[in-house]
This record gives sequence, C-alpha cells and structure tokens, in this order.
Amino acid sequence: MQGGTYSFIDVQASIVGPGGAFQLGYGEATAEEGITVAMANDKNAMTIGSDGSGQHSLRADNSGQITVRYLKTAPVNATLMALYNAQRIDSRLWGKNIITVSQSVAGDLVAATQCAFKKVPDLTYATEADTVEWVFDCVRIDEMLGTY
Repeated sequence: MQGGTYSFIDVQASIVGPGGAFQLGYGEATAEEGITVAMANDKNAMTIGSDGSGQHSLRADNSGQITVRYLKTAPVNATLMALYNAQRIDSRLWGKNIITVSQSVAGDLVAATQCAFKKVPDLTYATEADTVEWVFDCVRIDEMLGTY
C-alpha cells in the first residue's frame, strides 16, 4: 500500500545571503499558503512543421520564483526587510541569496541560487491583519522530489 502523511511541520526553509542567514519555514509564523516554488518557463519547446513532423527543443533555463508567505505579525518580516534594505544599497550584494526548502519526511529538496528580492511586498492595513508575501527571482532552481 502506497501513501503517507504530509505536514508543514516537516518543512524546513532557509535563506543565506549578504547580510544574513536565517530560517524561513515551519516555526516562523508562515501563513496557511506557505511556500511556493514555480519555474519561470517551460522546459520544452515543441515545433511542428507544415507536413506534421515535429521537433522538441530542451531549454537550459532553470529560472523561477520562490514565494514565502507570513502572517503580518511574523517577526521574520522585519528580518527580511532589513536584508532587502542591506542588499539594495550596493549592486555587488544584489542577487546573491541562496534559498533552500526541504520536506524531511518525503526527502523533497529545493535549492535555489542567485536569488534576488522581486520587490518590497505589498502591505494591506485593514480590519483584519493580512499576510505578507516575499517573492524572490531565482536564476537557478534545482528540485528533487522524494517519496512517502
């Protein structure tokens, strides 16, 4: 019988870059929506000729985005803002972050390099507190999915 149990409790994430190194995953007041890893482009391009024959092109692109979401009250928001502010003052510091995400039970592993803050997150001040989304553009994302 196949199967297993997933829990965000088993998700570890971290960022290392000029000006700081700290945890991003479970235990950091992560919002319900958690962490998203998304590739920027398709890996394949298929071209079909006028006679119906075709070809595939394997693209070398491994770029993408990692989005981490926190409760508005999460202390990590201030830490990420301080890191953003430290890195934006000097282009030699920009785009040098490494982000890792893992899920220990299955053995999933994501390693992203040359990561830069996309922008300062949008903030909403309303009757109820919202979440804060930090988006990182990553030049290279390598993923390995484990099994349960």
